[in-house]
Amino acid sequence: MTSAVAFTPRNGFAYGLMGLPMAFVALPLYVVLPHHYATTLGVPLAVLGQILLGARLFDGLIDPLLGRWGDRLFARSPRAVLGVAAVAAVVMALGFWGLFFPATQDHVLLWAAALLVITTTAYSTLGVLHQAWAGLLGGDEAQRSRIVAWREGLGLVGVVTASVAPVLLGLPATVALLALTLALGWWAWSRAIAPAAQILPQTRAALWLPLRNSAFRRLLGVFLLNGIASAVPATLVLFFVQDRLQAAQALQPLFLATYFVCAALSIPLWLRVVPRLGLARTWLLGMGVAVAAFGGASLLGAGDSTAFLAVCAASGIALGTDLALPSALLAGIVQKQGAAGLYFGWWNFATKLNLALAAGLALPLLAHFGYTPGAQDAAALNALTATYCLLPCALKLAAAAALYLLIIRPKDSP
Repeated sequence: MTSAVAFTPRNGFAYGLMGLPMAFVALPLYVVLPHHYATTLGVPLAVLGQILLGARLFDGLIDPLLGRWGDRLFARSPRAVLGVAAVAAVVMALGFWGLFFPATQDHVLLWAAALLVITTTAYSTLGVLHQAWAGLLGGDEAQRSRIVAWREGLGLVGVVTASVAPVLLGLPATVALLALTLALGWWAWSRAIAPAAQILPQTRAALWLPLRNSAFRRLLGVFLLNGIASAVPATLVLFFVQDRLQAAQALQPLFLATYFVCAALSIPLWLRVVPRLGLARTWLLGMGVAVAAFGGASLLGAGDSTAFLAVCAASGIALGTDLALPSALLAGIVQKQGAAGLYFGWWNFATKLNLALAAGLALPLLAHFGYTPGAQDAAALNALTATYCLLPCALKLAAAAALYLLIIRPKDSP
């Protein structure tokens, strides 16, 4: 159990600033790194894919264990949490540098595999501790959504920064900027308001404690459905822009920037809705906006770049609810149950599972229907449109139905 802690915008910024370098790290690791190793270092794509898959599977599987360890730290003191977070931040920054500037060319695959495991483990440790800290602060739905919104809003600033920094500054300066923002983020976090120490479940079976909680299982099911629905278009957006819209490559950063900027700008607006509708109903409204956006995208064809900007803006607005509200709902469960590290460890595992399932579902489906990058025949392009636009709509509608039936309706029942 946790009790509410007074929360101010200053505390929100101090806590949330660490979200910026966390997001800063994630984009290059998942987007820039594969291209860098394939083009600069000549690593075969098939081998590189196996290394990345193995590292990500390991990363996801250890999250619950990291959460269990994090609960032990929270049971000791916030100072212990911040100490481990500082070590994880240093290891992550050094690992990030080593991945992009390998010390050996003779054993570059072994180097990449080892540093990926080290860097992603440090990243996950830092992420679980940072999320659990917010989960233990307590408060009503409006306060919990504000706490999460600071972290996710500043994280979007980190995403936008990471998308332009390698191009404008180069990789060495980008790594230096990452180190600086990590130091500032940790310094601010250490001055944020701290949660009270929690009581630690003592049994070994406590690792599975969140999965025995019916409220968590229901929320996790909705989160998985909705997360796959969001991850599918993220996986396929560049294919859709290139082949269906036939848009110039120079427009790709504009589409992505519009998406993320609109997500960041929408978060304060969604927070104004939460006191009126509640977290779950506001999230449901965001799902409806996403369905409308991708339904509209299914009508687009070659040359419709301006209309696709509107789709990016609308889907970015919907993303604002996905970023701020599910974690706030989880914080409500943590507020009653404790064991924040465990709950957020399993939550992060589900987040990474979403990305893996989306790629595992969308890419083979496209291949089955005959689509290959650069295809121009009508059947292949229709398959691309259906997978990019209509499959996410179906999954979002399923997630919306689950949200209503499993969370909203039981709450409304006497």
